[in-house]
Amino acid sequence: MKARYLLLLLLCATTVVCLSSCWKGGDTRQVVVYTSVDDIFARPVANSFQELTGIRVALVTDTEETKSTGLVNRLIAEKLRPVADVFWSGDPVRAAILKQKGVSAPYRSPAAKGLPMQFSDPDGYWTAFSTRVRVIIYNRDMISLAERPTSIFDLNDPRYSGKACIANPMFGTTSMHAAALFQVLGEQGAMQFFNDFSRNGGRILGSNGDVKDRVAAGQCALGLTDTDDVNVALSEGLHVGFVFPDQQGMGALLIPNCAVLIKGAPHRTEAEKFIDFLLSSSTEKVLAKSMAAQIPLRPGIKGPAIFPPLNEIKTMKVDYSRLAVTLEQIMKGFLKEWVDSNS
Repeated sequence: MKARYLLLLLLCATTVVCLSSCWKGGDTRQVVVYTSVDDIFARPVANSFQELTGIRVALVTDTEETKSTGLVNRLIAEKLRPVADVFWSGDPVRAAILKQKGVSAPYRSPAAKGLPMQFSDPDGYWTAFSTRVRVIIYNRDMISLAERPTSIFDLNDPRYSGKACIANPMFGTTSMHAAALFQVLGEQGAMQFFNDFSRNGGRILGSNGDVKDRVAAGQCALGLTDTDDVNVALSEGLHVGFVFPDQQGMGALLIPNCAVLIKGAPHRTEAEKFIDFLLSSSTEKVLAKSMAAQIPLRPGIKGPAIFPPLNEIKTMKVDYSRLAVTLEQIMKGFLKEWVDSNS
């Protein structure tokens, strides 16, 4: 009986060793991708790469409420023993944070040819491609076309007292928008905007998706969100309109995607191939045609029909490489205090 027990243990141990060996061998044909892009938009791209190359993509997505922040913290925590190979960021700020923390590595992809470099890291730690834009969404039953808002400062107009909304500025693209306002308007101007918003009864919601839903339902008259949320709303037949804000002033904020190579990536070769695929013109075309309705950064590539090309949109002049520094400062100071006092 004892001999049979020992034999069983030996067989189990042998099985574990074999499975471990097989898994390690399989690792050379996979890439682990963390992404803050919505799964519904990211997974078709990952599946296309997998079908084209035979390299399995292990895709890990973030939650809507902690968009970008959750995975960034995970990547920082895994710094000494990285699990991810690539971070597909929905914005440049999180990519810049990873550079600051020593989590990412430089990679200059040959596939980036034709992409405007002002949105990417000058040292090659992230490369930007297809973009969303921050927009004002409004309820067409509550606000007529003639009276539609034209500036983010309209959220603080007494006409919309208690009827304007934004997502929590501690997370996602709203946090990037907050950092951009501090950079463009200066500390006093940005603080004035947020304080006026709260004095006017503005509402802080969980996500950009919540902003879209509340405006569409008439629970809010207007709010700030992204172009992909607007495209989803209109495709669902919701009675909303949208405006690129401040076209006569500071412009609308662009939020490009970014491809980031993780330092010490367990599958470096596969990671570079995936980044090359992300940065290709074909991926920009796919994202433009998808429900994400992303606008290509490359000139000459046809964008989504619902939005004009970038050269017809006045955009905010921000230093994307320095937004992370600004965001870190305000999240520890004014922004955290403001959210806490208004939640």
